[in-house]
Amino acid sequence: MDKTTDFLPGSQQMIQQRKDMFRINTDTYALASFMMIKKGDTVVDIGTNNGALLVEATRFQPKKLIGVDIFSEAVDIARENMEFHKIENVFFFVSRIQDLKIEPVDVIVCNPPYFNQTIKKNRNPNPFLEAARHEVYLPLRELLDCVKRDLKDHGRFYLVHRSDRLAEIIIEADKRGLTLKKCMPILDHRKKSSHAICLEFVKGGKSGMILMNPMEIGKEANHDGYVD
Repeated sequence: MDKTTDFLPGSQQMIQQRKDMFRINTDTYALASFMMIKKGDTVVDIGTNNGALLVEATRFQPKKLIGVDIFSEAVDIARENMEFHKIENVFFFVSRIQDLKIEPVDVIVCNPPYFNQTIKKNRNPNPFLEAARHEVYLPLRELLDCVKRDLKDHGRFYLVHRSDRLAEIIIEADKRGLTLKKCMPILDHRKKSSHAICLEFVKGGKSGMILMNPMEIGKEANHDGYVD
């Protein structure tokens, strides 16, 4: 098993990660910067992988962290990262989120699979990357069902997703009582349009959404010194 130790982009936090698994990238950085967690919150990271988002969440002083992943290999790496950073208020589950039973929480974060590709030959042959990129184990509608089930009233849900699925995400979230409150485009200057977005939903929230200035990448280093 080949592993590397890398800085989370835009952060001084070191993360161990396997070369054959999904690795921290621009989306990880964007979601870590976008999510807002309050002191004393309980936070669930769906598809926690190497635990990078949980490590970043600790800067808000949450009460409890929960990481969920279908791969025991991912949870093993996440545990190593928690031990390295001396994070103790964290619990891990090797499970599909659909099958996990927990008490309602304050915050859910997720960097979900983006592609609803049903044809096997068009999916990545690496099982770790297939699960990370394609809706094999976690279709969007099932993810939102679980968010509705596991969030407290007025709890917050943060995710990063593809811009071309924004309308679908809003429609499906609204059906489940999840109100879009903030939207931040991710603007890659090497592309013609925004390819990804960060979204904040509130369970039972009032209508009204803030369209934030885009996070810009691919042009020059930002104020955190991150160059994509």
